[in-house]
Amino acid sequence: MDYFAGLTLTTAIKDIVDILIVSYIIYRLILLVRGTRAVQLLRGIVLLVLTWAISTWLNLYTLNWLMNQMFTWGVVAVLIIFQPELRRALEQLGRGKLFTRSTPEEQDVSHGINEVMKSVNYLSRRKIGALIVFERETGINDYIESGIKMDSNLSSELLINVFIPNTPLHDGAVIIRGNQIMAAGCYLPLSENPFISKELGTRHRAAIGVTEVCDAISVVVSEETGQVSLSINGQVVRDIKEESLISKLFEELRPQFKNKNNEWKAFWKRKEGDSHG
Repeated sequence: MDYFAGLTLTTAIKDIVDILIVSYIIYRLILLVRGTRAVQLLRGIVLLVLTWAISTWLNLYTLNWLMNQMFTWGVVAVLIIFQPELRRALEQLGRGKLFTRSTPEEQDVSHGINEVMKSVNYLSRRKIGALIVFERETGINDYIESGIKMDSNLSSELLINVFIPNTPLHDGAVIIRGNQIMAAGCYLPLSENPFISKELGTRHRAAIGVTEVCDAISVVVSEETGQVSLSINGQVVRDIKEESLISKLFEELRPQFKNKNNEWKAFWKRKEGDSHG
């Protein structure tokens, strides 16, 4: 009541602006860690805080002492655990990208998906193994730097040529950022999920593994069967059909356009023109 009694218009506006700025910063930080392992770590921290609050409220001295010891060293632990996310946030802040979200035009996304699908269909028919990773919000420069830098315009011809057997780059992953092929021959983390089918080899485990640690999307062509698989958020859909793959890629890479029928028609018209050509 004392706060509202001395409230003026200027003070109210300043407080509202203050709250909006803090809320937006929290929102951007949530977007930064969304789809990464940091989400699970944050849940663990919240659980520890709740345990500490309950132990304090119920006067559980031993448990409260243990929680206090954990929080004493918690700051150092958080810096170590969240080191990749903190580094990425500082990099984006230095580049001025922390509070901006660059989104490619819809036609660029359609073009990129079209080029990838042409190469995937070609490789699948000939049972040539391939692993293609789409970078999204979470930066994966560590994996890009593990391969051979290309920084080339995305084209089906280039993708096909990269994965031709017995060439220097065919045995790794291609990473795509927007409409650029950033690198080829990249090394990805293998999934440690014990429930993955034993039929899946290293290429599929790498495709799943990279989607477990970030929000990337990976497309795999099996060298044994020619089947195409899609991996998102640590889950894999095997032998996915072309229409479903196109729909899912378009939805995930450009979600704000997913319900616009006129843009879908333009995409399919361009795809049909390429197939007739």
